[in-house]
Amino acid sequence: MLQLFLVGALGPRLVADLHMSRAMLGLTTTAGFGAAALLSPVAGRVVDRVGPRRCLIALLLLVGVALALIASAPVYGVLLAGVAVGGVPQALANPATNKVILAAVPVARRGAVTGAKQSGVQLGAFAAGLPLAALASGVGRQGAVWVAAAMAVVAALWAARMLPADPPPHPVAAPGGTSSTGNTIGWLLVFSLLLGAGIASVNTYLALFGVQRLGVAPTAASVLVAVLGVAGIGGRMGWSRVAGRPGRAVVLPSVLAAGAVAAGLLLVAALRIPVLVWVAAVAIGVFAVAANAVSMVLVIQRAAPGRAGRDSALVSAGFFAGFAVGPPLFGALVESSGYGPGWLLVAAEFAGACAVAAVWAWRELRRLRDGVRA
Repeated sequence: MLQLFLVGALGPRLVADLHMSRAMLGLTTTAGFGAAALLSPVAGRVVDRVGPRRCLIALLLLVGVALALIASAPVYGVLLAGVAVGGVPQALANPATNKVILAAVPVARRGAVTGAKQSGVQLGAFAAGLPLAALASGVGRQGAVWVAAAMAVVAALWAARMLPADPPPHPVAAPGGTSSTGNTIGWLLVFSLLLGAGIASVNTYLALFGVQRLGVAPTAASVLVAVLGVAGIGGRMGWSRVAGRPGRAVVLPSVLAAGAVAAGLLLVAALRIPVLVWVAAVAIGVFAVAANAVSMVLVIQRAAPGRAGRDSALVSAGFFAGFAVGPPLFGALVESSGYGPGWLLVAAEFAGACAVAAVWAWRELRRLRDGVRA
């Protein structure tokens, strides 16, 4: 995920260097997550058949290729191609890591381990928003991204040396699994789509908003992305640990999405009270970003036998589709009407996710009560 956070954190520099509009910046996110959304169902099957170790090594090498393309991009088209290549490892990531958790982690610790794993995404936001953005101010945008590309290759070599061999593939369950599992995955897919649309807009435009509308310096605006990343790490680890208890996991997505709505409204308020943008960045991390990790805990809890890769990929596809459509809509709205309506759109997307999660939780709790009565 580092490549997409880098595009957001270095957005002001990219807009100036490659003569991009705000809408063009949003399309870079569409290229990456559109590819990830389209490839996710296939990636889930690949992970189930090939094994998570091989897929993890391959995806890290592909991250290095994508970052190298972004670093060397002389024109907008090459940048777009690099981000699109980065969609392939995104599609592989959750299916591979979730299968490792199911295979190697005791049930009681899966929620906490999933939160730690998902917080790696936000570590990418922190790395893009602080050390790499600071490095870019010294060695330039391209030099900072080349450093990130080298880090990905080192991580691939570490994975090849340290990860255990893939076990033989397990028999795959019948398509769709149980009806309750299928229902859960469907609801989580829609929830993730709406949640992803809002989060992607914040990730892509938060730094640019700080520079263009609030008068924040580019390096300080990149720190906003780092703040969001740190808050997201804490939120994902903390809430995923809570979600490790099945009864809590059912209601958490709606609660966290409601908090995300409040965070979106804080971004609107920041137009009048600029300091609130920092509070909003923390709240987005604690609530919106953490909600995605909780959805992955639910996938691991509910995955049909032999279908963990596919079920993870389907929910991830919804999240990636949200990331693909959210920023272009936001960018077009900002171009025509300003940042205020753009942040209201983000709050509305989070509100939609909250409604979906609340209806699903109500149905699940009613089903559990009926089962107890029976």
